[in-house]
Amino acid sequence: MSEEKKRDLEAAAFRRLLDHLRTRTDVQNIDMMNLAGFCRNCLSNWYRDAAEAEGIVLSKEESREIVYGMPYEEWRSKYQTEATAEQKAAFEENRPKDH
Repeated sequence: MSEEKKRDLEAAAFRRLLDHLRTRTDVQNIDMMNLAGFCRNCLSNWYRDAAEAEGIVLSKEESREIVYGMPYEEWRSKYQTEATAEQKAAFEENRPKDH
């Protein structure tokens, strides 16, 4: 497989992941962090890091809007719920040490 085709397939998979996360607003970021060790904010940070590696400047807000499909604060007000004590405890126990 050519590198160009591989990149195209990876990009298609990433777009599908974003679409999936945008429809699963019931899944909170803390749930993702507790189960998978990453969340929507991590994806937006990785996206921004990749852009910066290519000399493209993106703000934190811009990269989050790309991932969330809307301004982050709008997503938070519409969909984010208060984390339970259990979710917070699991996060403190399992959170990645580099965050």
